[in-house]
Amino acid sequence: MFRLASMLYSIIASAMAGAGVIAVLSAGYVSLTPILAAAAVGAVLAVPVSYLVARKLTRP
Repeated sequence: MFRLASMLYSIIASAMAGAGVIAVLSAGYVSLTPILAAAAVGAVLAVPVSYLVARKLTRP
């Protein structure tokens, strides 16, 4: 299940980090620090999400 979760992480992390960056930019924060923070938060939050998705896919 770790292999599946790691493959899913590459897709989920980019989607969540991108959504966070878009949210920060649409809120009006255009400096580097909030953009990097939003991308980092999206990448960190993608870890449990990818694990949960992998678990749902492997269990019947």
